[in-house]
Amino acid sequence: MKKVIILGSTGSIGTQTLEVIEKLEEKYQVIGLSCGNNIELLKTQIEKFNPNVVSIQNKNDALKIKETFKNIKVLYGEEGLIELASNSEVDIIVIAVSGKIGLKPTIQAIKNGINIALANKETLVEAGDIVMDLVKEHKIELLPIDSEHSAILQCLQGNSDSFINKLHITASGGPFLFKTIDDMKKASISQVLAHPKWNMGKKITVDSATLMNKGLEVIEAHHLFNIDYDNINVVVHPQSVIHSAVEYKDGSIIAQMGFPSMHIPIQYALTYPERVNGIKTNSFDFVKCKNLTFFEPDYEKFPLLKLAYQAGKEGGTMPLCLNAANEEANSAFLKGQINFFDINYIVFKIVENYINIKKPTIEEIFIEDNIIRKKTIDLIFKNFC
Repeated sequence: MKKVIILGSTGSIGTQTLEVIEKLEEKYQVIGLSCGNNIELLKTQIEKFNPNVVSIQNKNDALKIKETFKNIKVLYGEEGLIELASNSEVDIIVIAVSGKIGLKPTIQAIKNGINIALANKETLVEAGDIVMDLVKEHKIELLPIDSEHSAILQCLQGNSDSFINKLHITASGGPFLFKTIDDMKKASISQVLAHPKWNMGKKITVDSATLMNKGLEVIEAHHLFNIDYDNINVVVHPQSVIHSAVEYKDGSIIAQMGFPSMHIPIQYALTYPERVNGIKTNSFDFVKCKNLTFFEPDYEKFPLLKLAYQAGKEGGTMPLCLNAANEEANSAFLKGQINFFDINYIVFKIVENYINIKKPTIEEIFIEDNIIRKKTIDLIFKNFC
């Protein structure tokens, strides 16, 4: 029985990970969980999966959990996440927290020789070179949970990486694919969060509406698969049936297909390189799926995608700048402080004025992240509040 820890167990990926584990016929034991502030759901998960240790975002909630569950270890804060990720008895840690909070525990787990199932884009966007060097040094497996990167991983099986010509990453296009820029400028929060295909957390749903999510995935794919940015192509595919594809130098293209579901990439990351009879989606019917359509991204409507390519190619702390500015602008939109299309202006303004550090240390990454976030918040309050 493999031992698993899930960071972010009450979020979308975390809850679906637990659903997958339930179907794996007692092959996995959940020994640790963490959550932000949804302690009621965490209580339910503790009762069901009986972990040895949990970590909660703040101390007061941690004390409440400790009062109810006296026989388990209760941690809290960033230190709690790092300690949870330090458990060398675990076989795999699922990093399902959102934002920069996932970086330190991921690095700690890698240094402890623990395999990672990664659903946190920001870890590789902010510190991809450092993280992947540590992966090689400690000889662990870092397995993607994102449906697009899982698709690429599956398409690569049995083939040499040196024979790859291009990666084709698909994007649904989000709720504004067939809308105008004027529609986007007037969009409400509820309209932005009405994703046509995927059920995700609010932050990532907003990123999908701007296509920043796809830009972050391009940077992530560059690090995961060691592919040049010029050989990573984004194609808009509204049906979300093809999750991504690998084009080989002989002209062959291998694609991974299926109905939109995060359960399959989660399960594949847990059981890699094997496939198992666990959770299943409905069988795909080629006849009923009458049309699969593909479009080139509209960079006028979705300028952050092009900016992500530029930041990725520049490297250093520029992707970190892009990500930190976007996170703060995303948060401001969800708080009602700015309009949807203002996200583009804010991120561009911060990135355009940023002085890049080409080879940052991990300490510099955290320092720069804080500086960029402060500048972004200041820009928001100066111009919009």
